[in-house]
Amino acid sequence: MRWISLRLRLMLVFALVALAAAVSASAIAYWLNRDAVLTRTQNAALDDFRKSLQDNTGSLPVTPTCPELQEAADRMAATSQKYEVLLIGKVKGGGDCAAPSDRDLFTLKVVPQTLVTAVNRQRRVDDANPYQYHLYWQRITLDGKPYLVGGAKVIGGGPTGYLLKSLDNERADLNSLAWSLGIATGLALIGSALLAQAAASTVLRPVQRLGEAARRLGEGKLDTRLQVSGTDELAELSRTFNKTAESLQQRVEDLSAREAASRRFVADMSHELRTPLTAITAVTEVLEDEADSLDPMIAPAVQLVVSETRRLNDLVENLMEVTRFDAGTARLVLDDVDVADQVTACIDARAWLDAVELDAERGIMARLDPRRLDVILANLIGNALKHGGSPVRVSVRPEARGDEGDRLVIEVRDHGPGIPEDVLPHVFDRFYKASASRPRSEGSGLGLSIALENAHIHGGEITAANSPEGGAVFTLILPRDSEADPPEEGAARPGEQGTGPGSPEGGAR
Repeated sequence: MRWISLRLRLMLVFALVALAAAVSASAIAYWLNRDAVLTRTQNAALDDFRKSLQDNTGSLPVTPTCPELQEAADRMAATSQKYEVLLIGKVKGGGDCAAPSDRDLFTLKVVPQTLVTAVNRQRRVDDANPYQYHLYWQRITLDGKPYLVGGAKVIGGGPTGYLLKSLDNERADLNSLAWSLGIATGLALIGSALLAQAAASTVLRPVQRLGEAARRLGEGKLDTRLQVSGTDELAELSRTFNKTAESLQQRVEDLSAREAASRRFVADMSHELRTPLTAITAVTEVLEDEADSLDPMIAPAVQLVVSETRRLNDLVENLMEVTRFDAGTARLVLDDVDVADQVTACIDARAWLDAVELDAERGIMARLDPRRLDVILANLIGNALKHGGSPVRVSVRPEARGDEGDRLVIEVRDHGPGIPEDVLPHVFDRFYKASASRPRSEGSGLGLSIALENAHIHGGEITAANSPEGGAVFTLILPRDSEADPPEEGAARPGEQGTGPGSPEGGAR
């Protein structure tokens, strides 16, 4: 259970509330019982002491002897209240006599001085105070045990009496009560935890099911639904989730159907265009061969037809390639390739040897799809030549990545003005052109996006940046040992994929 989980927080809240309530109730109950017990005990002892003091000192002479005081103290201590007595008074022959019922326990030194002062203080008699002397009491502790000390002076010149009563039994009773209340508090805390667990299960189980359903929905399982029972807020939330999931599923199905129809349309259109394009291409080749013998007035028109036919042919090939990527039917045909030879062949086939500088050692082998690597290189180098200007430098280097395996890094750098910062995020977007004033440039805006898709199918990546020394730098990173996915049912076989775009397709610069 995580410390931040809602279940734990709910249980903690229940436990804290229950603990606060139980502790408050226990504390109130304890103090009320403590006050009641002590008040009852001390009132009983003081009332008995007052009566016993009146009864036993009333029969004494005005100036008793010390033995008579001692005898009176012993009689007073023999009551059922079980307290010790100390009588102090003037005796025959002059002087004071202190007569304790227990000399080892109760002497005048035990009595607090504040209590002695209060007992011996004579108060003025008036309508509000009919007596000169009053009975006073105080709780003290002797040797770690609680006691009640009380005292009063007999009116009319009699002795002064003090009592000492142990409160040890009351303390034991109160300790037992405290333990009982503590156990009750602990039981209340356990009960609150169980109640919180039950409440959390009742409340959080639907929330957990809702979270799990949302997770499955996010994973693409759009048929996820919740079982709804009850009429509370959680049930209403589940109904809302089901309606939302149903609406989302319907919308996704509609969009998927439209996307599939669009892909089929592009694929069918591309296939249908290939037949007339083949015938047109053949005618344009004948016209191109006869261009020198044509009327100078129509030669530019013929050249325009030839160039536009080639552009249209490249566009159809690119559209077919994009359709394969979108449909997931594009597959790798891997072979062990000497990367330097592959780059040289790409440059030589397009007559770029004079405009491209190659920095690559022979013998750097990689397991790649040669045709797709050629497509990537043709688009990157052609884009650099078209928009950046020569010389274009192509460098190839291997890079060890430890546990991640070895990589192949190919950099294509030009010496042009670079790529504007607002264009960099879009250079690989389909049909994107940096300048709106060149809508009919030779490129279709698909070349770099096709190069990126071919890098992705190898498990690699292409990045674009500006060099600090000037010009744009495209970096192709590929694993040196790509893994080919097995063709799925209905997928195009290598021989059915066509030759792909053989000429560079820029369009982002």
